Amino acid sequence: MYKLSLTSLSKLKGVHTDLVLVVTRAIQISQYDFGVLEGLRSEERQRKLYKQGKSQTMKSKHLVGLAVDLVAYDNKGNVTWDMDYYRKINLAMQQAAKELGVSITWGGDWIAFKDGPHFQIELEK
Repeated sequence: MYKLSLTSLSKLKGVHTDLVLVVTRAIQISQYDFGVLEGLRSEERQRKLYKQGKSQTMKSKHLVGLAVDLVAYDNKGNVTWDMDYYRKINLAMQQAAKELGVSITWGGDWIAFKDGPHFQIELEK
């Protein structure tokens, strides 16, 4: 069983409590280890990512603490961007969200811009 590092936990500061709970539960049931790359994001950082083409919007849910980017680690502990790892992490995230009664969206399911590391919470209006 995996657990989040202190660095990952610190990157969850300012993130919606329900999403923190989902990430925390998902790491416990995930087939692969992962960490939190980014949670709450400043407008300046968002602008930079948008200009670099790493984000498609200036209205990111990161700006209000409703999204996280996760990073997968392979079996040797190395960072990997292989989408197969993110698909498995998504399964853990979806299971954790279901257990907790939280609605989340995975960026890997998007059509126009696949974003495997991205997960966002969907709040009811």
